[in-house]
Amino acid sequence: MPPTLARLSLALTLSGLFPWTPALAEEPPLALKKDTQLGGSAVAGEAAPLFLSADRVQSAGPNVIEASGRVEARKAGQNFFADTLRYDHSLEQIEAEGNLRLEQANLIVTGSTLKLRLDTHTGLLTDPRYRLLPSEDRRFSARGEAHTLELLGQNRFAAKNATYTTCEAGNDDWMLKVTDLNIDQDRQVGTARNALLTFKGMPLLYTPWADFPLNNARKSGFLPPTIGLTDKSGLDLTLPYYFNLAPNYDATLYPRILSKRGLQLGGEFRYLMPSYRGEAALEYLHQDQVAERSRWLVSLNHSQNFSPRLSGQFNYDRVSDDNYFRDLSNRVDVTSRSVLPQEGTLNYNGDWWQAGLRVQQLQVLQDPDQPAIRTLYNRLPQLTLAANRTLPGRIEAGIEGEYTFFRHPSPDPLSQVEGGRRFTAYPTLSLPYNTSAFFFTPKIGYHYTHYSIDQPLSGMPENQTRSLPIASVDSRLILERDFDFRGNRYLQTLEPRAYYVYAPYRDQSSIPIFDTAPLDFSFAQIFTENQFIGGDRINDANQLTLALASRFIEEDSGLERLKLMFGQRYYFSSQKVTMPGAPPRDSKSTDLLAALSGQITQAVRLDAGWQFDTDLGKTIKNTLSANYRPSPGKAVSMGYRFVDGSLEQLDTALQWPLTHKLYGMLRVNYSLRDNNVVEGLAGLEYNGGCWILRGVVQRIATAERDASNSFYLQLELKGMGRLGASPLNVLKDSIPGYRPINEFHTQ
Repeated sequence: MPPTLARLSLALTLSGLFPWTPALAEEPPLALKKDTQLGGSAVAGEAAPLFLSADRVQSAGPNVIEASGRVEARKAGQNFFADTLRYDHSLEQIEAEGNLRLEQANLIVTGSTLKLRLDTHTGLLTDPRYRLLPSEDRRFSARGEAHTLELLGQNRFAAKNATYTTCEAGNDDWMLKVTDLNIDQDRQVGTARNALLTFKGMPLLYTPWADFPLNNARKSGFLPPTIGLTDKSGLDLTLPYYFNLAPNYDATLYPRILSKRGLQLGGEFRYLMPSYRGEAALEYLHQDQVAERSRWLVSLNHSQNFSPRLSGQFNYDRVSDDNYFRDLSNRVDVTSRSVLPQEGTLNYNGDWWQAGLRVQQLQVLQDPDQPAIRTLYNRLPQLTLAANRTLPGRIEAGIEGEYTFFRHPSPDPLSQVEGGRRFTAYPTLSLPYNTSAFFFTPKIGYHYTHYSIDQPLSGMPENQTRSLPIASVDSRLILERDFDFRGNRYLQTLEPRAYYVYAPYRDQSSIPIFDTAPLDFSFAQIFTENQFIGGDRINDANQLTLALASRFIEEDSGLERLKLMFGQRYYFSSQKVTMPGAPPRDSKSTDLLAALSGQITQAVRLDAGWQFDTDLGKTIKNTLSANYRPSPGKAVSMGYRFVDGSLEQLDTALQWPLTHKLYGMLRVNYSLRDNNVVEGLAGLEYNGGCWILRGVVQRIATAERDASNSFYLQLELKGMGRLGASPLNVLKDSIPGYRPINEFHTQ
């Protein structure tokens, strides 16, 4: 027995160590000298040595060393701490007990006893408590305990009668209790058998088998079920299964039980390739118990780059009936969809020209409480061409061309033609002159259109041509001055602008309306040649638009603190070209437009618009919005919208902390004209550290006399997933500036 030393240190190689004998063990001066390595060195190609230190170290036989008292051992990424340790070199095995602690990459385990093979990193611990540390792949820690823990390799272990949670020590708000738990840190996957999930001590979910990611990476398996409640469908339960087929494509199947309507089956497939991407979805509800018919949705969206210049898209969205989204969806952006495209496009981008091909038909979803929406013409197909070149003398030459074959799926024989072909060519020449202080751009063009009508209406020629010249002059002056305000330096601009357009009158009353509508009156519209969108009407024009803008720019930050704009168009002749049934204007000027916007402070932004009828002396349209966002999780927006004779709404939305951990969300869009809530939402979000609870109630108007009421309750467990119906998309759509609490909140 060697003498007892105050503290002994030993380095043992795991291969090539000469046999131990009791005689050698009793001569400790070299063998037991601190930081001395026995039996060779850990050079390239040899196994790493075991470094051992303890209050007492002795040889217990050939190839066997025993250590006791504050034992510390380390070997290539693994550290051991215990009261006693026995090392058998011939078996490459360690046995340790008493205040046991094992440390390795991203894992710390304590327990009663340990038996470990150093060469294979396999072994067994009893009464273990483990902790998974954060890593590059996992931003959170996890912990648990078990009856036994079997080490299966460098980064794998299996536990019997184990627990798992991401809550901090001393906090067992949620816990996964499993008969068998396997953790694979190489694959970042956990697998549990006979798993019971508890929350606040209450059983929440049981499953005979489950696997879950240890990080945020995608993996195949059941996603947490979503449970919701709506007045249209009743209890709404969805159990999705996710297929992580490859890093660049995946699929999800989601059976959905609607207590009032029946079983809906749905699926989604997504793909991402170097030159193309897309997603497809299919939903089918057999014999809706309320609507008494089967209902379905088909969606396919694909985009592709065939070459650096040639690209294409294919979009196909279609549903079984007009009320599909109103009855079966609970999101504003979905329930408000009224036109679904089925189209394919090809686009070629040349150096100075672009060409396009489009085939399109549209499904128009009718509101049963409103007059029928006009069904739109299909484009079968549409060819477009645009080109721009700079000629000698700074002349800009351009041309826009189009050939479209229109076909109506069900035309009204009294007011709509069956279809026709439209050819348009619009060449232009302009001579822009630009400096830092002003720009001046005269422009001339010639607009030519030819129609061939299929089955024209009474008095409508089968072939007709419209051609007219168009001339315009656009100019703007930019004046600047520096000034000080409350100790800050600002740059103020004064920007008067004048835009004149001339287009002679051409009788277009016999031309059918395929795709044309009036442009909404705005600052963008008053600086356009044509007040119509689409090619079936070209307005007669002899008009001048005058506008004045002023900007206040903070010189240090470059922020546009304030912008003011005023604009009005003046007519020098009466209007003759109108849409069918629309009366010509009887005024010599348009309404006066005014706008104000600016980032007043880092947290406050204001936007306002005003349209005033100078002839009648009344406001036609008015919008006002203010946003206050001092920090993440604090967002308040207020808005007012008024349109004379049709709309008056107040809109308020907010996300705000009520306590350190509790946040409130609110959205109210109220129609003063109809005395009705267009959209109402109220919710709470609580951060429990290792879990987040969200509850949201929502009411949205889906038709003129119809609304949908929904309730969302979601529990998010850090590192485990989300249970319940997710309100996240609803909150992001409804509350400007909303951010989930776990993106910014810390305990």
